[in-house]
Amino acid sequence: MKKSILCCLMALLTLASYARELMLIKYVNPLIGTVFEGNAYPGATVPFGMVQLSPDNGLTMSDKYEGYCSGYSYTKNMVKGFSHTHLSGTGRPDLGDISVLPMTGLEPTVGDIRSDISHEQEHASAGYYSVMLKSFGVLAELTATQRCGFHRYTFPEALKSMIRFDLAYGAGDDSTVVSYFKRLDDKTFVGYRISKSSFTKDQRIYFAAKISKPVTNFTLFLNGSRVNQGDEAEGIDIKACLQFSTKKDEQILLKVGLSTANIEGALEGLKEINGWEFDHQKQEAENLWEDELDKIRITSPDEDFKTTFYTALYHSCLAPIRIDDALGKYRGIDREKVRDGRNIYTIHSLWDTYRAENPLLTITQANRIPDIINSYLEFYRQYGLLPVWDMYFCETNTMKGYHAVPVIADAILKGFKGFDYHEAFVAMKASANQNIRGTDWYRKLGYVPIDKDNGSVTSTVEYAYDDWCIAQVAKRLNIKDDYDLFMKRSSYWENVFDNTLLFVRPKDASGNWVTPFDPFSEFINKEYAFAEGNGWQYTWYVPQDVPGLIRKFGAPQRFAQKLDSLFTLTPPKEMSIWQYDGYIGLLWHGNEPCHHIPYLYNYVGMPWKSAERIRQICAFYTNKPKGLCGNDDCGQTSAWYVFSAMGFYPVNPANGEYVLGAPLSDKTVISMGNGNHFIVKAESLTDKNIYIQSATFNGKPYSKTYINHADMLKGGELVLFMGNLPSATWGTKKDDFPH
Repeated sequence: MKKSILCCLMALLTLASYARELMLIKYVNPLIGTVFEGNAYPGATVPFGMVQLSPDNGLTMSDKYEGYCSGYSYTKNMVKGFSHTHLSGTGRPDLGDISVLPMTGLEPTVGDIRSDISHEQEHASAGYYSVMLKSFGVLAELTATQRCGFHRYTFPEALKSMIRFDLAYGAGDDSTVVSYFKRLDDKTFVGYRISKSSFTKDQRIYFAAKISKPVTNFTLFLNGSRVNQGDEAEGIDIKACLQFSTKKDEQILLKVGLSTANIEGALEGLKEINGWEFDHQKQEAENLWEDELDKIRITSPDEDFKTTFYTALYHSCLAPIRIDDALGKYRGIDREKVRDGRNIYTIHSLWDTYRAENPLLTITQANRIPDIINSYLEFYRQYGLLPVWDMYFCETNTMKGYHAVPVIADAILKGFKGFDYHEAFVAMKASANQNIRGTDWYRKLGYVPIDKDNGSVTSTVEYAYDDWCIAQVAKRLNIKDDYDLFMKRSSYWENVFDNTLLFVRPKDASGNWVTPFDPFSEFINKEYAFAEGNGWQYTWYVPQDVPGLIRKFGAPQRFAQKLDSLFTLTPPKEMSIWQYDGYIGLLWHGNEPCHHIPYLYNYVGMPWKSAERIRQICAFYTNKPKGLCGNDDCGQTSAWYVFSAMGFYPVNPANGEYVLGAPLSDKTVISMGNGNHFIVKAESLTDKNIYIQSATFNGKPYSKTYINHADMLKGGELVLFMGNLPSATWGTKKDDFPH
């Protein structure tokens, strides 16, 4: 009797521990960004988790602009399967590993099977996804842990029920090189998938699966043919059919553990879920998400705004992801060696995320920053260079710059500990002194010539910014020669700035301007001069020296007038990048090079113009599937919104300074990770009262149009007094401009 009472009490205590009131996850809508360019996935995951268990529509190249990269588009009313790895918002496709689909009424088959769905019977929330598979009468529910996907399928009565694994499926052009599937017993199955794509050449996932009900019939297909003998198969195209009969509303549960190292690690990953309590595990995932969202508390009467904001904050916590398995193992760059490692992160879309996503993580994920930097350094130890855009420790070399540098510099300059500053500095210099991607020409000539490397102007201005970051770390470490060298290199943007036309533009290796020059075009003489942009958009990319850029225009007024033109000119129809969304005039918020631009008015004493443009851009973000105006790019586009809704943005992502803009929240309370809270209040804020009239910081008048990270860390309250007309005095004096 006493034992029974004790068990009951323990059960009640366990339930009570998970019965917390979840206030914020109700504002997360993972379906935002699942239409057109957002490329978000709606499925179940935990913050920065290895598993992203999400539905796939089976999209092909013809669906390139409809969720092709994430595997899912809200415009489609079908599901091909639920795979366990997905990219969040990228512009390149990959992953989609270990696809699973429950079905009824079919014999084992290798056919291309999909189920119709209705979005009215679909639900996505933080840590949970469900949909009714209309073709089979099966309700699919998904949740996850760090390394384990958890499925619950509610079947109808059927003699022929089945769960099929498809190891040939991959998102986009991701194709299987070799896969393996083996039955260990009538409930346990293991295997792996090695794949390649236009993005990565060797990506490996090992899995272990356990089903709650014994399988009564097991059928394997290899390359279209039934495997008649044995319980295992290895090859390119494997389909594994797990069959059983079901009663009406019978629930079959499936756990799938992942490892990037080996099957042993995947089997250990299964242990992250004890038993078969799906609702308990869903609650666990929701608790993790509530803890993340609770780091920034906003106050607003607008429920749609709160959903847009917290979904953006949610998206900022989807990448990078952990790749160390439950045994503390992972495969490094050589792919053959299994390495020891804990808290190893991958999927660093650095050309995108260094601008706002990574600075946001220094606020919301202070405890993860050392692990992220150490992951870069481990990549450097194995590869000789810091990552540019790594996928599962495979260098894709996608996009320009060596943008691990500003992320590391930002961490050092903000005083983060837990990694070796001197090793980091050596690694930064190694990336700056590489001889690929036009960097040798950059050092030799002071710019990248268009006839030696594509996207030459973009490379030049972005390398110059990265070099400024290295100089600041050299200064911090008191290494004067390197400081002088990299400060000189940080001015190389001037070598591609035409003082006559007031545009950045390409030169050839002989030092000549390339003609004819069209500032509306990515191309000059059929050669790429800019990466995902044009002269109008890249001319503003000097975050390390905005005052120097202003001087090039001769007067602040000329700078502001040209900036006005960016927002008001109509692009020519033939402009190659005009096909995308997110345009205001020539400003293309749908892509990262323009993200800092609306805040530049603050540098010439016109913060009201920044406020107007920021509010225009914020209107692109909505609580709808088409609620993003461009690729979310591992959280960067969402991070812009999180910052801007709070009222500030890191124009220079590594100088610890946030430029003030136009808040959307009446009150924002930020947990700074050190026990202190930084509060932003926007008094008298309305849809028309978007202009800061005056401000106080900790009760004292505050006229600067920026706030420092160091001041935020100390805690305090910034009060912004808002009005419906621009202020003639606030933020107009040069001493109050951002640095």
